[in-house]
Amino acid sequence: MAALATGAGYLTAYLALTELVSFQPGQSVLAPGVGGSVGFGGVEVARVLGAATAVSTASTTEKAVLGRKAGYDVIDLSQESLRDGVARLTDGRDVDVVLDGIGGSLTGEALGSLARNGTLVSVGYSGGTLVSVNVTDLIWKALHAQGFQFAGFSPAVLGAAVTTLLDWLAAGAISPTIGTVFPLEQAAQAQCHLMEDRPFGRVLLTFAAPGQ
Repeated sequence: MAALATGAGYLTAYLALTELVSFQPGQSVLAPGVGGSVGFGGVEVARVLGAATAVSTASTTEKAVLGRKAGYDVIDLSQESLRDGVARLTDGRDVDVVLDGIGGSLTGEALGSLARNGTLVSVGYSGGTLVSVNVTDLIWKALHAQGFQFAGFSPAVLGAAVTTLLDWLAAGAISPTIGTVFPLEQAAQAQCHLMEDRPFGRVLLTFAAPGQ
């Protein structure tokens, strides 16, 4: 339950796919960053919604191996480019949607990995806020780019989305990965671990009830 809520990646992915891009079964999704909340959440939500292909990325071979062992289709960016990896995993069709929680230099490559009329939803910028885009990708593929904010959804929509995700969790349709657990008194160390080590899976804090 805590791993589902941490980072809000599952909720972000669900809202982006169902409310912003009207995702349809049989389409394909790229959610970069297999160790993080959007990478995990994007792939798992897309699968439940009927994606033909749901792809993530890893910055190192070690993390790519972990992702593949966990059952994800992962592009190892230390071994091949994002565009080449997407083309390989989609048999050259590219993806219909990108859930971009990375930003920086990855965003331009992600746009170029979209199929015609595809959409990139920008949900974060852990890799940087400045991006470089080849405008010919936008023009000749008729691509779309959209930003994501929780403030753009009504309380009713947010509540319904959370209920759906909890139902999926109870049914075992999604399974958030826990990477590391810290006691509450080590919250500062946990934050450093999250920011500096880029762990594979969610970082959680635990606390003991009074008297325990």
